[in-house]
Amino acid sequence: MTAQQSSRPSVLCGLIGAGLQQSRTPRMHEQEGQEQGLRYIYKTIDLELLNLGSEALPDLLTAAERMGFCGLNITHPCKQLVIPLLHELSEDAKALNAVNTVVLKNGRRIGHNTDCLGFAEGFRRGLPDVERRYVVQLGAGGAGAAVAHAALLLKVEKLVVHDIDPLKAQEVVDGLNAHFGARRAEVCTDLQAAMAQADGLIHATPVGMASHPGLPLPAEYLHPQKWVAEVVYFPLETELLKVAKAKGCRTVNGGGMAVYQAVGAFQLFTGVEPDAARMTRHFASMGA
Repeated sequence: MTAQQSSRPSVLCGLIGAGLQQSRTPRMHEQEGQEQGLRYIYKTIDLELLNLGSEALPDLLTAAERMGFCGLNITHPCKQLVIPLLHELSEDAKALNAVNTVVLKNGRRIGHNTDCLGFAEGFRRGLPDVERRYVVQLGAGGAGAAVAHAALLLKVEKLVVHDIDPLKAQEVVDGLNAHFGARRAEVCTDLQAAMAQADGLIHATPVGMASHPGLPLPAEYLHPQKWVAEVVYFPLETELLKVAKAKGCRTVNGGGMAVYQAVGAFQLFTGVEPDAARMTRHFASMGA
């Protein structure tokens, strides 16, 4: 290591979740860190690869603190499970009851959520002019809560939330209606009927990830006049997006959310304002 390299500020952070081997987040963070003059190391802590369950979270957080990590990104299936292990939540994380970024500082663990603004920015850029009167969302987990909040910030008039666990969907809907006003959101009880009248579909479940391949709903529910917004970004073109495009739907992939949530997390970890355009270019350069 040269003297110049050793004098650069060091940043050690990482990502905890399951099925992370195709994630572009580590390289995106490290490249931006290098561009900012930092010695930036971003480690992937893949529960599947380590043969661990989410019950390992307490030990992983403790180990990260002891090894000098300044922060961790948190993804499926840990965005809500991590909350009881934290000392403090940002206002966004409280409102969403989900955490995707944990700052480790002075012995404290502070939970944040950058998914909401990340999805909103990606949507604005990818589908700026679509109808938003009636929208179906699949998924009410940690990412789903953030994305649903973003959808109403994006002026979706009615959001219908479907989840395999109806209690989760109801919890998200109750939170949205308390924050944005009564009847802005409701639980979806008949997905086929809801899709028949929907302007668009937001997908916020793990289905379509490399570790969870497949379609999250029957292909026949998609029609050319509908748009589809995806949250999954590895792979960047999921089976859902392939089918939607083949049917003539307008689509936006999960790349925008991936980049803009990373922009927020980078700033929280380092205190440095990242170059969002540069991070977008680097993300795109990593291939499909």
